[in-house]
Amino acid sequence: MLIDKFGRKIEYLRISITDKCNFRCIYCQNKGPFQTIPHREMLTYEEIEEIVKVAVKLGVRRVRLTGGEPLLRREVEVLVKTLANIPGLEDLSLTTNGYFLKEKAKLLWEAGLKRINVSLDTLNPYKFAQITGGFDFKQIWEGILRAWEIGFNPLKINVVVIKDLNDDEILEMAKLTLNYPWEVRFIEFMPIGKNSLWSEGHILSISEIKRRLEEFLPLEETNTYGGGPAKVFRWREGRGKIGFISPLSEHFCYKCNRFRITADGKLRTCLFSDREINLKAYLREGKGSIEEAFILALSFKPEKRELQPTQRGMRAIGG
Repeated sequence: MLIDKFGRKIEYLRISITDKCNFRCIYCQNKGPFQTIPHREMLTYEEIEEIVKVAVKLGVRRVRLTGGEPLLRREVEVLVKTLANIPGLEDLSLTTNGYFLKEKAKLLWEAGLKRINVSLDTLNPYKFAQITGGFDFKQIWEGILRAWEIGFNPLKINVVVIKDLNDDEILEMAKLTLNYPWEVRFIEFMPIGKNSLWSEGHILSISEIKRRLEEFLPLEETNTYGGGPAKVFRWREGRGKIGFISPLSEHFCYKCNRFRITADGKLRTCLFSDREINLKAYLREGKGSIEEAFILALSFKPEKRELQPTQRGMRAIGG
């Protein structure tokens, strides 16, 4: 079992399968040009499969595929099918910006994927284009509806809340749960990478977001699925749930149960720490076993995060 020196059991692995993304979201972009990882430096599907098999052997039960935009990776459904068939893996999910979901949802479902998170920060088509670098809101909305119709459950909507950008839509986003059995999750803006938009003045705390929503209707605490950090509530009149993720104002480091793997094969023990283990040295250069790399990572997983911008942007780390 993967248990660190603070008694936390690592059961959740987030794997970025590409750092490429078609969107150019203003809160994700680094200052200056973004250099993508050369294809030869990215983990192959076979290498990802090998890593996951070892992780499951060591006690990991949940895996999430991320990016960049993971649906940009060719034949991602082939990887999904391979991972979904690994004995002992209890939950396989994926986070996407939703652009390719309308055409890919059925293939992913048939491959064995049953849970999807979609990043969606506004319901306003004009603002959506402003945030994403010119993309069409309708394309994403139709993709979300397609995934829901096919049967993805729970379907979660991730909303990064940025003061003076989209905080005026908090209530409208939450109201989706009145009509749909989805989980809308509000996430505090984080200092990831060298982003020109980042400032503490743009943070809206989860407590303030929750207060605004309770002015509309009282919230009742409920449960969620997926082993993540969200505190989940619902409106009694609603069909869905409302989640709150507070990495800054109410950090959840004491119960962190995850490791991350970047698209170029770096094992990270904390989103906010740039200390990494190069898994490709174990996979391609014979440095040792993947199991040894995981055990080594346990030794330097920090007790709590340091609030400072990471060198890598979120696209490079994996959302």
